[in-house]
Amino acid sequence: MSSIVSVAPAAYRDKPTVIALHCSGSSRRQWRQLTTETEDRFCVIAPDLFGAGAIGSWFGDRPFRLTDEAALTVDVIDGAQTRVHLVGHSYGAAVALRAAIERPTRVASLSLYEPTVFHVLRSMGPDGRDVLQGVRAVAEKIERHVLAGAYRAAAEQFVDYWNGPGAWAALSPERQAQIRRYLPKASLDFRALFNEIVPLVAYRRLRVPLLLMQGEHAPEPTRMITSKLTSFMQPASVVTVGGAGHMGPVSHAEIVARAIGTFIRSTEPAEATHVNRDRMRQAA
Repeated sequence: MSSIVSVAPAAYRDKPTVIALHCSGSSRRQWRQLTTETEDRFCVIAPDLFGAGAIGSWFGDRPFRLTDEAALTVDVIDGAQTRVHLVGHSYGAAVALRAAIERPTRVASLSLYEPTVFHVLRSMGPDGRDVLQGVRAVAEKIERHVLAGAYRAAAEQFVDYWNGPGAWAALSPERQAQIRRYLPKASLDFRALFNEIVPLVAYRRLRVPLLLMQGEHAPEPTRMITSKLTSFMQPASVVTVGGAGHMGPVSHAEIVARAIGTFIRSTEPAEATHVNRDRMRQAA
């Protein structure tokens, strides 16, 4: 049975829990390498976010917010036997931060790859506000394409913005189809990120071990955000993945998974890990 599940199975309750959240346009499957890397000591729960995989679209009766996306993660945190390790990439990293804000005492560690907490850019003076306006312009263009039914044009704009010109054309037809199906939700993701109102001081108050990761070729918005969070949150470790861009957890999955696995292992008390392993042996 795969350890990539939407809820924690009874068989894994004695293992520390890792919740891994994917980026916009992806699905829980992007964390397969992380599961392979850590399943000996951790239960990896990688839920699909709204609009991805088997999860339906958002049909709320009010504007979509980041806290709505984080609700499933918060439910898993509340149901866990011990504190959980949160992992996130891009939009998923922003969701992980939102969940950590809502359950700060229940989080054992945070591992974030290029979190797209765009509201942080507003605190970075004229340069940050200019970059934020550029992201808004791209999001508005994608939304116009979606509203017009031009999903291919929207998807190409979305993928090439994050990965560089020609990235969309290089994708397989299956991957292109997956992203085109997700595009209406991507517009909601952008809106939720732009409208997030968590003050920076709330991030500083998260007294948990933090790993911040970025690609060597990170786009300007996430590079600036990572720099700001580094100065504000004082992470335990900051890792730049050589040769990677914004999609490092996919393109450099083994390197990213190994870094995350090493980090979360370092935050687990050795005696607790041994007890959990002994319990698993007894159960077997």
